[in-house]
Amino acid sequence: MESIKGHIVDVVRHEIFDGELVISNERIVEVKRCALPNGKNPWPYIMPGFIDSHVHIESSMMVPYMFARIAVSHGTIGVIADPHEIGNVLGVEGVDYMIHSGSKARFNFLFGAPSCVPAVGGDVETSGAIIDAKAIAALMARDDIGFLGEMMNYPGVLEGNREVTDKIQAALSNGKPVDGHAPGLTGHQRAQYAAAGITTDHECSTLDEGRSCIQAGMKVIIREGSAAKDYTLLSPLIAESPNMVLLCTDDCHPDDFVRGHINLIVKRALADGYDLWDVLQAACVNAQKHYSQKWGLLQAGDPATFITVDSLTPHFRVESTVIRGQEVFNYNATRRPTLLPVDGQETGIFPNNFVAAPITADDIAIDLKTGDNVHIIHATDGSLLTQHDEVVLTGNPLFDSRYPWTEVQKIVVYNRYQPGAKPVVGLVRGFDIKDGAIAGSVAHDCHNIVAIGSSDEYIVKAINRIVEMQGGQVVVSADEMQDIPLPIAGLMAPMSGHEIAFRTLCIHDMVKQIGCRMKSPFITMAFMCLPVIPDIKITDRHLMDTKNFKII
Repeated sequence: MESIKGHIVDVVRHEIFDGELVISNERIVEVKRCALPNGKNPWPYIMPGFIDSHVHIESSMMVPYMFARIAVSHGTIGVIADPHEIGNVLGVEGVDYMIHSGSKARFNFLFGAPSCVPAVGGDVETSGAIIDAKAIAALMARDDIGFLGEMMNYPGVLEGNREVTDKIQAALSNGKPVDGHAPGLTGHQRAQYAAAGITTDHECSTLDEGRSCIQAGMKVIIREGSAAKDYTLLSPLIAESPNMVLLCTDDCHPDDFVRGHINLIVKRALADGYDLWDVLQAACVNAQKHYSQKWGLLQAGDPATFITVDSLTPHFRVESTVIRGQEVFNYNATRRPTLLPVDGQETGIFPNNFVAAPITADDIAIDLKTGDNVHIIHATDGSLLTQHDEVVLTGNPLFDSRYPWTEVQKIVVYNRYQPGAKPVVGLVRGFDIKDGAIAGSVAHDCHNIVAIGSSDEYIVKAINRIVEMQGGQVVVSADEMQDIPLPIAGLMAPMSGHEIAFRTLCIHDMVKQIGCRMKSPFITMAFMCLPVIPDIKITDRHLMDTKNFKII
């Protein structure tokens, strides 16, 4: 029998009191009220841990058990994880890999079945795998699958597409929730989308969208990730509808992740004056209720899973994290946490799907001349949305049109799954690369190779390095190259989280040196390939008008 004393933050009764948790067999057997004796150090606040309500672990480039090591240091005790990225590369094999890796950690993972593998497919893009309605039905029947991942094919939902409908029904018939993904949907269409059985959405980016979502009975997951940041516009929902709001990062880059996680959103909300109980409802409680998980809310009989913090101000510090009775993080390192074996590294042959061959400059040549009507992807830092610039050339846009050389550049997407495939070349503005190129095999959602650069020579060099590594991220300049190999599905590295973060910081510093000032250039580039987000995107097959969903 163990116990811990402190100021207990009871999120169920909205009460803070001095007390003691009595713990036995990984559970809280009693919550006592008692006076706290005066001591040299102040008593901690004991509270439920934070939950990321929608995350693609692959975006951290860490395998799940390494992701857990970083997450617990920020007070995160569990995540609702959609293995959508690796699913698009390896199918069900990829989902199983994530579940197996997560099982090595003392952490709460709830994995879902990715609903859109591929996101669009058909003649639009090439993925490495297909997970059809039959496969979804088999996944939904499994105990280790907790929900159906984000239903990105919202046109298919609204049109009553049979394959889409069968996937949703497979989840509902097994009593498992369905996550949504429907940017811009309001009014009657939002109500129709919700009526199909979809109960969350993390793609709301305006207050009107969020309110429409809640009005339709769906919960809004406020996202504050590395590239997409919606907290500023959506945060009033925390006060308006605290029971209908959850928090997430969605896609969190490793150098951001090592600095903070859901705790940063909580701090920001407290600094903005939102009620403590409303904030903790969104950060700690709602995900457990929505996904029917009993990870711990500091009640007698709950798992002994909680965090301790030094204060309840916006400047709080997570001092320790305890999961099922074992301390897995201690800020002061007064004892060695028990999360994973220290030598728990990935070894052996990594699962991957990569057959692309090196390319030459001739493979990405495009013929542009005066009078041509061209379509340019206009990217914006901090947003997944793009603007569609359509112009008639008065000259070559890469040299002498109204856009200077550094403003309009080539973007290349190269199919990595089929031998003999040819790169697709488009035009993009907003990255402002002056002298170099960036490339990666993280390209949502099919994860083909994508590259942007200031010359064909740089682009080819960057892409061929990705091919050589069988996946990764790379930046090249006239006299330097830096990269991160990602041999696990072309998405993750067999390294510790801090090592990945350090190498990411080095790469980002070099990206700045070649002129790009975006905060998360690789994530922003990755979303240039996702044809379910407006207004214009590029895949390994086509340039797409994604607002009207037609090939350009």
